[in-house]
Formats: sequence, C-alpha cells, structure tokens
Amino acid sequence: MKTERRIALWIGVLYIIGTVAGVLSVVSAGSPLLSADDYLTEIADNENQMVLGALFVLIMGVSLALIPAIAYPVLKQHNEILAVGYVIFRGALETLTYVVTVLIWLVLVPISQEYVKAADGSSYEALGDMLIYVSKNAATMTALIFPIGALMLYAIFYQSKLTPRWVSMWGIIAVSLYIPAALLDMFDVVTQEDSTFTLMMMPMFLQEMVMAVWLIVKGFNRSSAEPAKVPNAEMSPAR
Repeated sequence: MKTERRIALWIGVLYIIGTVAGVLSVVSAGSPLLSADDYLTEIADNENQMVLGALFVLIMGVSLALIPAIAYPVLKQHNEILAVGYVIFRGALETLTYVVTVLIWLVLVPISQEYVKAADGSSYEALGDMLIYVSKNAATMTALIFPIGALMLYAIFYQSKLTPRWVSMWGIIAVSLYIPAALLDMFDVVTQEDSTFTLMMMPMFLQEMVMAVWLIVKGFNRSSAEPAKVPNAEMSPAR
C-alpha cells in the first residue's frame, strides 16, 4: 500500500504544480504581452518575461504529462482500456499542444526583436499574427483534448471508488461544461478572454484542486487500490 500512497501523493502534487505553472504563464506572458495591441513591441521590451512564460508552460506540460504515467499502474488494475486512453490523451496529445505553445512563444522573441529594428515591420507583424493564431488554436486543442482524458480518469475513479464518488462525479459534470466551452471558442462564439468561457472552465479548475488536496491528504481508497486477491485454493493446480 505504500506504493499506492506515494502515487496518490505525487498525482496531487503534480496537479498543483501544473495548475500554478499554468496560471503563472498567463500572468507573466499571456495577459500582459500576447494580449497587447502592439504585442511584438511589448515582447521585445520584455524578452525575459516572455521566455519565463514559455518556461511556465513547459513546467505545466511536463507536470501534467507525468500524472498519467505515474497513475497508470493503479488505474490499469481497474480498467486498462481507459487507463491507456488516459495516457494517450493527457500524456501524449495534450503534451504536444503545450510543446507547440512553448515553441511559438520562444520564436516570437527573435521576431519581435527584428520587428522593432526594421524600418518596415509589416512582414514580421504578419508572421507574428500567424504564430499567435496557431498558438490560440493550440490552446483550443488543449481545451478539447484535456477533458476527454480527464473524463477517462473520472470514469475509472467513479467505477473503482479510488476517490469518493462525489469527487469523480463533480469532475464528470465539469467535463460536460468544459467541452462545450472549447467548442464555442473554436467556432468563435466566445473567446478565451470572455467571462462566459472562464465560468464554464471554473468547475474543472476547482474540482482538480479539491481532488489534488484529497489525494495528498487521504490518498486512494485502500480497499479499491488493492488488486483483487485470488484465494489460495483457486490458485493451486487441480489434483
């Protein structure tokens, strides 16, 4: 049981690290720099801040990618198909969107420097606009891929009772709001800066933090975390 306890602890810690890093990436680069009207000038004037924002995105991506890898040994005991799906969606596909974001944010730094030095920066501005567009679509892909993987995790938790069912049910309900928000953003009905988008995302944010604290403090349900034991009589060869 010590192994399962450590796994639960690390999952909770990584959730918190990933969330904090994600918030810091928005605070350091997302809102003040990328949302500015003259964003290339802002990035050129705050190069280190932009690089720091990219670093926070990388920390978030690595932290969240480690969760399915660490959780897999426990999850596969209850539903191997969903456990593999969780690793694919949250460990691979979601991580890819973060890598794209990090690369774009870093590439914007030299582009911004050339933009402020150029007599006519229109070509750099066009390139920057294209990269910003790709970055926003990568964020939309994250918002679509992430809840699918999360739903697989909550389904396993609900089925196995590794965590209280109210925690996993809260997550399932949050997913039902999260995916529509991402679709509305994809079709430009709302933007990621709109309060409606934020409100639809908030239940998932709160649920993950509550679940993270629960896993750190309580761990998995012991009876559910233990694999089923086969009686000795059934294990013995027939005589």
